Amino acid sequence: MNKKNPLLKYFENNDKRLIHKWMHYFNIYDRHFSKYRGKQVTVLEFGVFQGGSLQMWKNYFGKKARIIGVDINPECKQFEEDRIEIYIGDQEDRTFLKKLIKKIGPVDVVIEDGGHTMGQQIATFEEVYPHMKSDGVFLIEDLHTSYWHEYGGAYRKQGTFIEYAKDLIDQLNAWHSRDKESFKVDDFTRQTDSIHAYDSIIVFEKQLREPPMHKKTGGD
Repeated sequence: MNKKNPLLKYFENNDKRLIHKWMHYFNIYDRHFSKYRGKQVTVLEFGVFQGGSLQMWKNYFGKKARIIGVDINPECKQFEEDRIEIYIGDQEDRTFLKKLIKKIGPVDVVIEDGGHTMGQQIATFEEVYPHMKSDGVFLIEDLHTSYWHEYGGAYRKQGTFIEYAKDLIDQLNAWHSRDKESFKVDDFTRQTDSIHAYDSIIVFEKQLREPPMHKKTGGD
């Protein structure tokens, strides 16, 4: 693991609130989030726990960053501090999510580390992703729960976030469909630049897209 990773350095020297992370996550975070460091950015994390990761994001993204946490546990409200806001609500409640996004406005970065059940993950993605900024990054972690029965998962079980994401890979490629009646380009296709799959993490990177084109150069 890259010891120069500033998130890993913060984590290993953390003397503030508790943080619990899988160690291979840190390079993934830095790979997709580093472009936002030092910029005016809004970061939304689902799952406050003890508030430690919110402090980590505050340190990592810098003084211009607005950090927002969401949790169902009202006791998490105590972890608010300068440049860290916390909202209490159920991330599977789509009405709550709609009101949240309307209140806080479009966000640049989402870290989905909430309750980890299939309904929570899918509802959060469907309600938040379309309203992110046009170059936003949505990272959903701990997707090993898609294989855990106690969270509603199982290997290749329909309705898990992993299986849901496989369908989104198809949708990313919908420009190339020759079955226009059943497989059409939609807003996800137009708004999504890439999908990155890792052990327990999937990252969606937004970018407004035009229909892909190809051309030839040079001779035979």
